[in-house]
Amino acid sequence: MTKSANKREEKELLRRFCSGDEAAFRDIVQEYKDPLFNFLRRFVGNQDLIEDVFQDTFMQLYQSRESFDIDRPLKPWLFTIAANKAKDLLRKRKRNSSISVGSIADDSESSIEDVFSSVSSENTTPLDQYITEETEERVREVVENMPEKLREILLLAYFEQFSYKQMAEMLSIPIGTVKSRLHSAVARFAKDWKNVEPDFER
Repeated sequence: MTKSANKREEKELLRRFCSGDEAAFRDIVQEYKDPLFNFLRRFVGNQDLIEDVFQDTFMQLYQSRESFDIDRPLKPWLFTIAANKAKDLLRKRKRNSSISVGSIADDSESSIEDVFSSVSSENTTPLDQYITEETEERVREVVENMPEKLREILLLAYFEQFSYKQMAEMLSIPIGTVKSRLHSAVARFAKDWKNVEPDFER
């Protein structure tokens, strides 16, 4: 199915949902529950918090049905709500990290693979080479231990494939900040991965 066809299909689903169609809401939950849950699992880690945020996100969607703009893409909105609710819960527990950021110049619609390639070297392997069945758990541990802002941008960009422009809108930050924060996230991942890689290879 083409991208334009998918957009038309989603718009019709949202139109039904906003008009009060309960089946449409169930279809939306079915469509997005797995990617949203996986995002929260990587971002939050704690099972109880994941379930709370997951339920609160879809509850907010349901409560917003009469005012939701059907011309607005649903996935970025859902992930924005989920990320904000997750951050609020995590901050209540603790956490606020200051980070140093670099800079990178790319087109606002560049893919995350381009970013990984741009910071790769002989000693830094792109993240996609790590994600195998054998290393998935170790990757998850490294990502979960990253500072909140870096973890969030890495998950949104690499795992969820949002563009720079979408992430800028979701996080309410300039595209330049998205780029520099993502550059820092990639560098941080590479550094932390090198610390666990020797143990993993034994």
